[in-house]
Amino acid sequence: MDIQHLLGLLLMGAGLGFAGGVFGIGGGIIAIPVLIIGFGTDQAAAQGTALVLMVPNLLIAWWRYVHHNPLPWKDVVAVSLAGTIATWGAAHVANQIDQQLLKSLCALFLLLVAISMIRGKRKGAGNGEAEDAAAKTAGKRPLLALVGAIGGGCMGLLGIGGGLVATPLFARFVGLGQRTAQSFGISLAAPSAAIALGAYSLHGNVDWKLGLTLAVGGLFTVAPGVALAHRLPERKLQLWFGVMLAAASLWLLVGHYIMRN
Repeated sequence: MDIQHLLGLLLMGAGLGFAGGVFGIGGGIIAIPVLIIGFGTDQAAAQGTALVLMVPNLLIAWWRYVHHNPLPWKDVVAVSLAGTIATWGAAHVANQIDQQLLKSLCALFLLLVAISMIRGKRKGAGNGEAEDAAAKTAGKRPLLALVGAIGGGCMGLLGIGGGLVATPLFARFVGLGQRTAQSFGISLAAPSAAIALGAYSLHGNVDWKLGLTLAVGGLFTVAPGVALAHRLPERKLQLWFGVMLAAASLWLLVGHYIMRN
């Protein structure tokens, strides 16, 4: 790998890490189409390689988000455990299901959620101040666990989408502010991504050299992304997340047609 190629990968990883920090995701939904279109990686290898980037990004982002948005630990454990179990179970049946049908259904659901977020006018916690997560989640632990299981199931079936799916559900159905919802989304996505990475690695669908290079680039930009997320007004962050979600859903819908051509 020449120095120019190495620098390009590090810069790409930095961009993905920054986006992951802002939106509370690992960056996989952005990395996967880049790996497929830009590097000619097949779908399974792209998903596995993206997880190498996602795991450290998610761990750093989780630490920073929880610092800004303290979460009740029992709720975090409930979300993480439900998501982890669902990821493990879904990963074992993923190969028996029509993946394109799954992606299409998931994409349509995400698109509807994205439109709702873009059009929505719900009041958040303000311009960066943390909300009282314990008060917002009181008595809602079963609902939190259910959302965690839905997000973990998506991660196990598709290799992507844990926090991407769960974050808007935490915001819409649990009533959390966008930043707190992203904090819970990361609490779900980090262990789920680690389990999914192990499964992809066992099947030989990980380019470790490429994935680790991208991950190194992201190590330095996740924290600034999280800092920006906490400086943005709540509504603007929600709007940007909705736009990103819409773009991700469109990729899931049309990506296979682009790859064929």
